[in-house]
Amino acid sequence: MSSATYRTLLRIPGAAAFFLTATTGRPGIAMSSLGIMWLVHDRTGSYAVAGLVTGGFAVAEALSGPQLARLIDRIGQTRVLPPVLLAHATAVVTLLTLVESGSPHGLTTAAGVLAGATLPQLGALSAARWSALLQGGRAAALPTAFALESLGNGLCYLAGPALVTTVGASGDPAHGMAPATALVMGGGLAPATRRRTAPPAAGASERRGAGRSLRRPGFAVQVGVNFGLGLYFGSILGLYLGSMKVSLAAFGVERGAADTAAPLYMVSNCAGLPAGWLYGLRRWRVAPQVQLAMVSAGPALSCRLPLLAVGSFLGTGLVLAVTGMTVPPILALVHTRFSPPGSSGI
Repeated sequence: MSSATYRTLLRIPGAAAFFLTATTGRPGIAMSSLGIMWLVHDRTGSYAVAGLVTGGFAVAEALSGPQLARLIDRIGQTRVLPPVLLAHATAVVTLLTLVESGSPHGLTTAAGVLAGATLPQLGALSAARWSALLQGGRAAALPTAFALESLGNGLCYLAGPALVTTVGASGDPAHGMAPATALVMGGGLAPATRRRTAPPAAGASERRGAGRSLRRPGFAVQVGVNFGLGLYFGSILGLYLGSMKVSLAAFGVERGAADTAAPLYMVSNCAGLPAGWLYGLRRWRVAPQVQLAMVSAGPALSCRLPLLAVGSFLGTGLVLAVTGMTVPPILALVHTRFSPPGSSGI
């Protein structure tokens, strides 16, 4: 195995430009919700209000993401991204203005909803470009490309929250939203100007085929795997099902060392980076669906395993490291096996 595989991908004309710029914008996406939480809490003194605005942002992002992706598939990335990014920047400025002026919570929440609804999913757009670029004789390189995407996501979602927390803690929390929005704008506008690697707009027959694909078993598998990962990393429902974040917090509190939860969580995330890198460098002979079933068993078992079978912090860290190594291959496999070529679907 050699890193030349990744170098070869990035040497394809136009590939490095869209991948690196989209990756530059992804920390901004990871920073946005936490930045809103810091900002609103600082101005209102209420975690309830901050949670309401941040929750509105997150729900709107989740609901509008597939609709934006459908619009992008129909019209094209280069035509849709500029107005969407402008709307997002306007929504963020409106949110900042309303928070600073002490406006009613309903208006502030509405601005948060608008900011979330106009947030482009740069990772999905980059993956769609890889799918369009690596067709025909290049299709065998798609797993490597999606492993590279997974690695980029992992790095960005480690750096983003740390960056916005550092900026917010060192001065005015409002300053955390400025780099977040700037990164999203820069990471989105750069690919919008690069038409050569943009997937072509889908025709009527392709749109009808995409609608039928929602009823296929592959789409249900993709939804189920991503839903499971969401529970694993800690959602509201995950509180009741033993998500990893909640389990780690309980593990630390039970042993009188609550501050160990964050380092243990970091171990899990950091272990996935080299695993994702190495996964993309190897040509696997096992069928993708078999690989997915095998690696998905790790997160499914680990939510309870650190508490039930491991009694030391070192042992918990080792279990989490092994588990974290499975996440990038899962994401790469889901894209490779079940995503339609050139689609921006989220």
